[in-house]
Amino acid sequence: MKEKQLQLKNNKIRLIVCGGDGAVLLANGGNVLIMDKSTGYRPLKGLDNRQVIQIACGDHHSLALTNDGQVLVWGENSHGQLGLRKDHPGSPSAQHVQSLSGIPLAQISAGGDHSFVLSLSGVVFGWGKNSAGQLGLGDTTDRHVPTAVNSLNRKKTVSISCGAEHTATLSKGGTVFTFGSGGCGQLGHNSFRDEHHPRVVAELWGSEVSQVTCGRHHTLVSIASSKLIYSFGCWIQGKLGNGKMIKKFVPFPVDLSTKCNQEYAIEKLVAGENNSFALFFKELGNESAMSKPNLSRGIVTLNERMIDRWVSERDSWVTIKREITKMFSSAACLNGSFLKASHDEQDFELAEKAFSKLSGNEKVMSKVVKVVEQMLRSLNPNPVGEESLRLYILLPELIRHLQKQRRTELTEALASKALQLDPDAHKVLEKYWSKLPDDWLKNLVKLFRKASAELIGQISCGKMNQDIQHLEKFLKILQMIYQVCCSANRDIPNRDFIIHEISDLLDTLQATMEYLEECIEFCDLVLKSYYIRTIKILFKFPFAADTASKWRMFRYLRDEWIQSIHVIYNDNTNMLRINRESLLTDTLEYLRQNIHSFFHRLEVTFIGENGRDMRGLSAEFFSLLSQSLLKWEKKVLEVHESSLVWFNPDGMQANRDFYYLGVICGMALYNHHYINIGFPLALFKKLLQQSPTLNDLEELSPVEARSLKSLLEEDEDEVVDMLFLDFTVKGQELIPNGNQIPVTRANRQKYVDLYVDFVFNKSVNSQFEHFSEGFFKGCPFDAWSMFHPEELQELLHGSPEYKWKELQQCASYEKCSASDELIKNFWTVFSELSEENKRKFLIFLYGTDRVPVGGFSKRSLKILLSDCPDAEDRLPEAQTCFGKFILPKYSDINTLRDKLIHAISFCEVFGRE
Repeated sequence: MKEKQLQLKNNKIRLIVCGGDGAVLLANGGNVLIMDKSTGYRPLKGLDNRQVIQIACGDHHSLALTNDGQVLVWGENSHGQLGLRKDHPGSPSAQHVQSLSGIPLAQISAGGDHSFVLSLSGVVFGWGKNSAGQLGLGDTTDRHVPTAVNSLNRKKTVSISCGAEHTATLSKGGTVFTFGSGGCGQLGHNSFRDEHHPRVVAELWGSEVSQVTCGRHHTLVSIASSKLIYSFGCWIQGKLGNGKMIKKFVPFPVDLSTKCNQEYAIEKLVAGENNSFALFFKELGNESAMSKPNLSRGIVTLNERMIDRWVSERDSWVTIKREITKMFSSAACLNGSFLKASHDEQDFELAEKAFSKLSGNEKVMSKVVKVVEQMLRSLNPNPVGEESLRLYILLPELIRHLQKQRRTELTEALASKALQLDPDAHKVLEKYWSKLPDDWLKNLVKLFRKASAELIGQISCGKMNQDIQHLEKFLKILQMIYQVCCSANRDIPNRDFIIHEISDLLDTLQATMEYLEECIEFCDLVLKSYYIRTIKILFKFPFAADTASKWRMFRYLRDEWIQSIHVIYNDNTNMLRINRESLLTDTLEYLRQNIHSFFHRLEVTFIGENGRDMRGLSAEFFSLLSQSLLKWEKKVLEVHESSLVWFNPDGMQANRDFYYLGVICGMALYNHHYINIGFPLALFKKLLQQSPTLNDLEELSPVEARSLKSLLEEDEDEVVDMLFLDFTVKGQELIPNGNQIPVTRANRQKYVDLYVDFVFNKSVNSQFEHFSEGFFKGCPFDAWSMFHPEELQELLHGSPEYKWKELQQCASYEKCSASDELIKNFWTVFSELSEENKRKFLIFLYGTDRVPVGGFSKRSLKILLSDCPDAEDRLPEAQTCFGKFILPKYSDINTLRDKLIHAISFCEVFGRE
């Protein structure tokens, strides 16, 4: 006995809890001792070198919480009360509940054969026996792993206590919930019925309860403000303390001495199997008469004071390293750091300040990085609680303060772990991102964009040792953030996601391909393949590139795809011979023959004309074909008041007409030419499987859309009623019996939505289906789906902006210079031309008046001086395929003006190809 007492004295025991198999003792240093009848006191195996801060005992199992946030369990597992797994047999030594890793815990509690933990944010997890509903999950099925009690979400639970087969929780503000076995009245619900869901103890409503604790079959609560204790449940042996041996199924006051009420304050309640205790402290005014012990300690969390000690190196390096390892190796500790007083969200300003200070000591930061890298490798990809994901919010801010190499390595490790999370965890992470402050969200975007940009830059420099799979990880995270910004309407512009280094990579690829045309070397072929593989990855993340870069990627990958088709079919001829006078008829006849190979490039020859199609003739072909389609006597397209066109809904046309219209548009896109038909943005939304809106209707039919908007904005019921609208459009019912249903203020939004749906979908359903079928046929390389609707519209129509100054700025000269009098006269005349004549010049020069994506700078313009003796008798000429304008050396500006206008107005057949 003396030896046992000495052992206890040396350990300075600060907490004892009792269970069915004996007692568990917790010493001030965090050591745990087991006391049983056979062996006396002994240290528990499996808790060596762990600093335990809380312990709890059930009938035949126990729990311990360490200061780094780990829950360890031992004992029987007959009902899953250890939370390990269903087939685990139980354990005499402490075992880690790994599924709870990463959750910053505030409290643990053990019942008869069930267990609970409470997180810092008030989330409750339970497991084990559930025969009476003591887990609060709405059923009586045992749980073998920790399971969140969702019905207690947002209740801000601050403490939890378990009885033999019942459980009680206390919420911030003093509300008590009980659930489980009610056979002894221990739930306090004025009945002896079991409760499978947490239920408020109505008798205590508004009392601001400060403590709740469960005995085996009874419950105690205290109210600090009134210095009252209430009890309910089993009365045997007077454990309810009310002076009567009567079972109570509602809270009833405990008899306390007058001295206790006047001089002492309630500090702690303890409820056992057949007894109850209340611990009081004497008060002196508003101050405690003695220093109250901290009986419930929390896990270690990172704070400014700790960082100050590290950075200033006031402690020994051994001590600092030990603290860094403990803190940054525990996801739970990090997740519990920098929380606001409410504990349900991070204090971002405090965290940013702390990490900034931490980065001031390179030695400390280096150790932090090493520990974090190890911690990331051990993270659970299937976390059970939302709080475990706060790590993915804090770490990017920490990484942001690192130097380049370490930042890249840690960013890759973080991205890898984030991508391994299950879909439910991704949704939670995205929810956290959506609520980030603007500067943190922008920093998050910047972190992964910068990592992507640096990797792309290294690849552009020919460094083939770079792992492009890392690039894909960065871009996947960026894509998740981009989608969050779009769905949450965050004020982060699309340009913040654009990686401009992609353009450099494309320039490098172009230079490599041009070099290969002159000299084929194996190393260059390998390099080209490496660049193409990189572009194939980039192609899957269209938000990261601007329109011009996406268009270039589309062309490179399409050309690569075409080459692979050539290898298979060994055929690249695709010649269309056509008459100008019967352009549309000949084209449709050609397509009906089903001999065209849509995989290969289109070449056009106008019958009776010389010239090889080096893209100029096919550009002219689509330009002229656009005009013919608009004049088509079958009226496939209907011109609206906005001058835009939409499918004719009258159903008089054959479905194949819409199909061939789609084929022609698809062929133009595939061969990177333009169709000069004013389709609205709604068409491109539909091709990309997006829904048109009222704004799209306003683009197509402004008057019609403004009427609908006025309807939505009208405040008076009487005015809406006086419009005498019903659920029909042009005699067509929008819903069954629509002509019998009037439009009112209550249903007007539905009417407008159905109206827009009718115009763009229902009325032209068959027409669009056949058009889209043809479009996919005409453009078999379906990577165009990477473009936004606005971009796809621009790719098919050309840019809507004519920046004529840019045309002059991008011009180059042969046998002349920009300072020559003739060239100055040319640009003077050009600037004087009407908008119509300027577009005619584009048709004369390129075969189309459409501006390429990215503007005139993306198209070649070379002015060649022709110093021939009969210059005054010659007209300017154009080599359309090469963007070359041949200008005779005219003697004066008037002659130049007359000859230029004549050439662009009457020369339908180009001089040279």
